[in-house]
Amino acid sequence: MTDNSTATIKEQACKLNPLARMDLVDAILSSLDEPDREIDQLWSWEAEERLAAYRRGEMKAISLDDVLTKYR
Repeated sequence: MTDNSTATIKEQACKLNPLARMDLVDAILSSLDEPDREIDQLWSWEAEERLAAYRRGEMKAISLDDVLTKYR
């Protein structure tokens, strides 16, 4: 897509009502979030490794309240 057509699409999208713009954003983001078996397997492995480290006492758990407090 050329820059001109992208600019035209952006301009048209900005004229949509808020609900229609949210639907458009959701559709665009969903199109970028295609399943990737390799990445899913890597995340699964990472989660298993972290759980094993926690169970071995090599990693501490942090409470949800502490995490939320940190980012507020």
